[in-house]
Amino acid sequence: MAEDLRRSAAGAAGVVTQVNHWQGGLAELPDDIWQPGVEVLILADNALTELPARIGSLRRLHTLDLGHNRLTSLPPEIGELTGLSRCLYLHDNRLTSLPESLGRLGRLRYLNVGDNPLGELPGSLGGLTSLVELRAQRSRLSALPDSLGELTSLRELWLRGNRLTGFPPGVRDLRELREVELRENRFREIPGGLRGLPRLRRVDLRGNQVRTLPRWLAELPALEKLDLRWNPLEAGGCAAVTEELERHGCVVLR
Repeated sequence: MAEDLRRSAAGAAGVVTQVNHWQGGLAELPDDIWQPGVEVLILADNALTELPARIGSLRRLHTLDLGHNRLTSLPPEIGELTGLSRCLYLHDNRLTSLPESLGRLGRLRYLNVGDNPLGELPGSLGGLTSLVELRAQRSRLSALPDSLGELTSLRELWLRGNRLTGFPPGVRDLRELREVELRENRFREIPGGLRGLPRLRRVDLRGNQVRTLPRWLAELPALEKLDLRWNPLEAGGCAAVTEELERHGCVVLR
């Protein structure tokens, strides 16, 4: 099947633009990926444990899928893939850190690093200035880098199942942010960095430790849904804010 996919991705001149080894049972990288014209490389659902430095030579890649493998680290040369402009999937591996060179991928729009025991995201994250969606669910994060606020194109932020208690101040600069998933973290209050975000539509705070709601929530002009289920909300400290939100058309689940 993979062979058929590779053939279908070849252009008129016979140049292969896509190599697909999804569920190929691979323990190491095959030779057919080292072609100068490859733009899409799919290596998901294999048994890969390492990525060679040579990966940095695939300068035409715009999509790289390494999800669901056994990678424990990434070579710094991954930062040389400056052609990555669509997606980088690194989820469900065994990564304990991400190289600082990742911040060189300034054209990348989608990054998924979820389900890795990372502990932290690199400070160079702010270099991903084209990023529209960031997923880092279940990554053992207890804090986020200050550079998060430099992702001014970001629209979706998915952080379920971490250990977060707050946001860095720069989050207030994410003026394009539409959706934030903070489910199953350790927030005791609504992160103040969300205040004033003009396009924010959905906030998921299920399964945290929030007790009261700030009045500024009702001032968010685009908020459509606020999910507060499984929080120890105090009725007296929430009723006025939730009523005002609902008058504005926001669905509040609690």
